[in-house]
Amino acid sequence: MKRLCFIGLLFVLLAFPSDVHADIAPPIYPPGSNPQPGVEITQVRMAAETVVIEVQKDITPGSLGRARVTADFTMENLGTADESMAVRFPIAGNDGRGGYPEIGNLLIKVKGDQVRHRVANYPDVNYPNGDIPWAEFDVTFPAGKNVSIRVAYDLQGSGYLPYTAFYYILETGAGWKDTIGSADVILRLPYEVSPQNVILNLGIGWAETTPGGVFQGKEVRWHFDDFEPGANQPVQNMEFALVAPSAWQTVLTAREDVVKHPSNGEYWGLLGKAYKEVFQMNKGYREDVGGQELYKLSVEAYEKCLSLKPDDAQWHAGFADLLADRAFWDSWMSGTTPETFRALNEIHTALQLAPNDPIVREIAVNVMYMIPDGMDQNGDDFDFPWLTQVPTPLPSTPTMVPVDDSTATLPATPAPSATNTPQLDSTPANPTPVPQKSSPICGSAAFLPLIAVIWFAWKRR
Repeated sequence: MKRLCFIGLLFVLLAFPSDVHADIAPPIYPPGSNPQPGVEITQVRMAAETVVIEVQKDITPGSLGRARVTADFTMENLGTADESMAVRFPIAGNDGRGGYPEIGNLLIKVKGDQVRHRVANYPDVNYPNGDIPWAEFDVTFPAGKNVSIRVAYDLQGSGYLPYTAFYYILETGAGWKDTIGSADVILRLPYEVSPQNVILNLGIGWAETTPGGVFQGKEVRWHFDDFEPGANQPVQNMEFALVAPSAWQTVLTAREDVVKHPSNGEYWGLLGKAYKEVFQMNKGYREDVGGQELYKLSVEAYEKCLSLKPDDAQWHAGFADLLADRAFWDSWMSGTTPETFRALNEIHTALQLAPNDPIVREIAVNVMYMIPDGMDQNGDDFDFPWLTQVPTPLPSTPTMVPVDDSTATLPATPAPSATNTPQLDSTPANPTPVPQKSSPICGSAAFLPLIAVIWFAWKRR
């Protein structure tokens, strides 16, 4: 019966595919943007621009982060006459839910001197049918001369934890004469950048990092020459999909703690959990290179934790949650995987150690839903038919391994951390809905009731 239910669920999801935009998307905070000339035809060209999106170090729990954007422009008047005009810059945007949040702390300088701006309404870049506030300021461009303009402001991150996104609109610069001569766009983080915290080649549901960036220390850099930006052009608007700074700081803190306390299994468990929480996604897991690195690191940290705390039921259950989640999504395309049996072994061990622990039992129910034929609930007990039916089950994590601190694998280059009090792995899979583009299967929200009926039928079998 359970297998038939899952076949039905698979048919529904594959027979009626839908794009991620059918899912509930988060409100989007206003993006940054190039300045735009007035309505008149101009001989002024944007000869060069350098845009720095500097993500702030923000460890406030639940924060999506914020960035300070500093954009410097070199404007060249190619004509034979001076031009005076009102240059404008969008300071608000439709968040997709009828709200119009504004950017903060706007600062404008022309030729090094701060200038005042006024607010005027013009069409939204992304929603042309509606007007939004723009900052407008007057500039004179002498013929044959260059004029520097700096625009700086604060942006808020958009999305759902543990991920965030920032945006920058280049196409407003298309209103100047000819092409944009050159552009350097720099994303700067408060810690070392890597594919683990800057998500590449993978949509997180509301953003996908613009390809072509070069990683260098704490920065990712993009460079463009002689281009006309636009939706249908080779160079389009910029998106930056990241692990939220608050979530990544948890990883850095956990790395620091295991370096300080290599024989403390609790800290190794917290490190495995921190990696897991930035690997898992609501609809799938991170299939990008950085995501696969995080999965491997999470497994290694859980293994080390359990070699030091072999009788800790909650850490066994937390490890089972990681393995079962990976096994569930892989099963849609690959069938049963090694993680399947390993997850069953881990949750079986956890239940043997603490059969009445509410956290262990909660994770056990989740694992049962993800591996429905390999595990079942019989009253207050759980049965594991696959562990008894498979002639040669794949090896599970050892429950007792001699500890040798000299061989402990420590994370490289830990960052400074605040004091971190050990906490049990009490959170099963990612609890916050995070719409994604990258899951092996996609389903329209219209079929959620049907999915619920299938699950209910299984439970009532």
